[in-house]
Amino acid sequence: MKRKKRWLKVLIGVLALFLMIDIIASFFFYNLAIKRGEKEFLQDNADLEVSAQAMDEFTQGDWRNWVRNQPFEEMELTSYDGLKLAGYFLPAKRPSNKLVIFSHGYLGNAKQMGLYGQYYYEQLGYNIFMADARGHGNSEGDYYGFGWHDRLDLIDWTQQLIGKLGDDTEVVYHGLSMGAATVLMASGEKLPNQVKAIIADSPYSDVYGLFAYQMKRMFHLPAFPFLDSTSVVTKFKADYSLKEASSLHQVEKAKVPIFYIHGNADTFVPTEMTKELYSHTKSPAEMWLVDNANHGESFVIAKEEYIKRLNKFLKQYVQ
Repeated sequence: MKRKKRWLKVLIGVLALFLMIDIIASFFFYNLAIKRGEKEFLQDNADLEVSAQAMDEFTQGDWRNWVRNQPFEEMELTSYDGLKLAGYFLPAKRPSNKLVIFSHGYLGNAKQMGLYGQYYYEQLGYNIFMADARGHGNSEGDYYGFGWHDRLDLIDWTQQLIGKLGDDTEVVYHGLSMGAATVLMASGEKLPNQVKAIIADSPYSDVYGLFAYQMKRMFHLPAFPFLDSTSVVTKFKADYSLKEASSLHQVEKAKVPIFYIHGNADTFVPTEMTKELYSHTKSPAEMWLVDNANHGESFVIAKEEYIKRLNKFLKQYVQ
């Protein structure tokens, strides 16, 4: 009897220790990835290494000067939960009813999407709009939404811009990485009729799956139980769970045509995620996998082909 009690105490002690470790780990991973702030763990991440060609374009491309020289109109939106969000609007050179709304990636900011915006503006004659996602740039927020709350912000921005430009506006969503997940998560909602097409470059299928992949690669840890407890913390602190933040579930309800783009050499967000998204998309969809392109590199690595395929897709759905 004494031996059983002793083993029971040992078992309870082990379980209590494991629970304590799990709780500590859940707050650690929340602070590491979701809480707003510097993310040093990404600075030397081999999965985010880019080619010399891409690095040169990202850091020294002429699009950077182009962005600096544009007279963007600063706009503001109060989100459904009271955050002040910042956006930047540039009217087309000539009156146009075409508008592209960009959505940037994790830890980025609105004007980084000028890499794509320069082409839409100079060559396609679009009005362009870029917003800092909640928790990024000049927007308020103490956490990163990974697209889930951002999808509602995107729709609110869309409605505000339609009110500004007119009901005949034709809208294109163009997102990169987390921004791609944002536009896909929005696709499953009741979108304004003016939204005609979606471009999703390097998206992830769901936040839980992305984190599980990264935890295994970076920390050699299984998703369960650490990611599940992190999801509970995220729900409490940021009002969303990692599993509900799913692009996959949303595209199963999509009605707007979607063009998927993903690099075949992407090791940060697995290419397989885009393949899965494409196969589950309810609306008309196309997919282009770019050889030798790592995460977010496709526009630089294969710019001519990117533009060719983009134009072909847009001509089908934007009049």
